[in-house]
Amino acid sequence: MIRKALTAAFIALMAPAAQAEVVKLAVTTSFENSGLADVLLPAIYDALDIEVLLLVVGTGQALRLGQAGDVDAVLVHAKAAEEAFVADGHATHRREIMYNDFVVIGPNADPAVASDAATATTALAAIAQTQAPFVSRGDDSGTHKAEQELWAETGLSVADFGDWYQEVGAGMGAALNTASGLNAYTLSDRGSWIKFGNKGDLALLFEGDPALFNQYSFLPIRPSKFDHIPAAAIAELENWLTGEEAAQLINGYRVDGQQLFTFNAKAP
Repeated sequence: MIRKALTAAFIALMAPAAQAEVVKLAVTTSFENSGLADVLLPAIYDALDIEVLLLVVGTGQALRLGQAGDVDAVLVHAKAAEEAFVADGHATHRREIMYNDFVVIGPNADPAVASDAATATTALAAIAQTQAPFVSRGDDSGTHKAEQELWAETGLSVADFGDWYQEVGAGMGAALNTASGLNAYTLSDRGSWIKFGNKGDLALLFEGDPALFNQYSFLPIRPSKFDHIPAAAIAELENWLTGEEAAQLINGYRVDGQQLFTFNAKAP
């Protein structure tokens, strides 16, 4: 009996530990750049035994990854594109999680006097009028889509802009670094700007327009389209992201005393 008990104990000791469920989540560069992922992912692992693997891309690329089944869910910030994604049958639904806002960043000298503008569109129009250097992400991200919508509201066409308007085709960190190097204007989400460490002579010049509201939402890829989608784990992850622990972590996340995101998920 002793030998049998020791053998069973040895087998149990040598047996591989149960592996955590793995979920592939495409997220925006602003989510990752803000540092919030470093707070949420360990908490998700501890609470759910789910390892979230992030693919950090712009919103447009995140949705394309979801459409191809290369990820199990997406967390992005471009409402019109998200609603079209759900309508086209790629995701089961869209669930709002949190928000922050966009801000206009530029040189302290503010040659376009964007800080005196009444609205975001008049701030951009002033930049265009002075042809002060402006850096666009140019990457089909949620931030880029928001910027394009604002330019459209000014009545100006980006296609007609000169060399003062530069597209970097990269994430928010790269765009801010380029703006810092050129002492140029750019549009950033607030979280990335607060966390950004290479501000140089840049400053936050315009904020507060309701048009700059920036909602982040979770979209589970439709499991009937792809056999490998871990539907149960995705449902657990969504429940956690819309629950009390996530709310406390999101609302409590601060950099230099400033809150980067506000939780606004609602019960189903």
